Amino acid sequence: MARLEGRPVDTATVPVHPALAGLLTPRAGGVYGVDAASLALTLVSGPSAAGSWCGVVGCPDLGLAAAREAGIDTDRLVAVPDPAELWWEVVAALVDTLAMVVVRPPARVPQRDAARLAARLRTRQCVLVVWGEWPRCDGRLSLVSSQWSGVGHGHGHLRSRRAVIEARTDVTVSRSREVWLPGDLGQLGPVEQPSGGGAGPRAVDGTELQLLRGAS
Repeated sequence: MARLEGRPVDTATVPVHPALAGLLTPRAGGVYGVDAASLALTLVSGPSAAGSWCGVVGCPDLGLAAAREAGIDTDRLVAVPDPAELWWEVVAALVDTLAMVVVRPPARVPQRDAARLAARLRTRQCVLVVWGEWPRCDGRLSLVSSQWSGVGHGHGHLRSRRAVIEARTDVTVSRSREVWLPGDLGQLGPVEQPSGGGAGPRAVDGTELQLLRGAS
């Protein structure tokens, strides 16, 4: 990690997984909320693949196997499943040394404590990913709809999940995209166009997004 090795720290944008490219671009020192474990892992996979150290605090449901499937290098992942009453101390210590830290707050976070941690994030240029509620986020990823395939008539195995995710920030309107979380081969990525014009993610317009929300 750059801070421990004495290398310059990138204060601009943070690498993202291809599934999120153009949808949400985290910035060093920011706070980003998610409402699903798969979205938290997808965010972490970007900087992890680029060689950064990352951490997970208070998320016992996020196993190492799931992290590896998301493309995270678990050799550079610091996991503290249950920090108990030392939650704030553990988070602060990891923020001081890691590039990205995923947290699941055990209780409602006071605005004053969140502001204090936000100042620390900006100083250390760490990204905080919050699985749950937080007083103020620079952006948020939400799972609008999700459909698994592979099981039929009471037998079979889950193979893939096709989902629609939505990104919201303070400065842009919401954006949505269809992605595989994961695809048939275990990969995460945007749903490609069926033919012609080059492969790429399929955008979801406002009307379709409202229908998906109503069905989910």
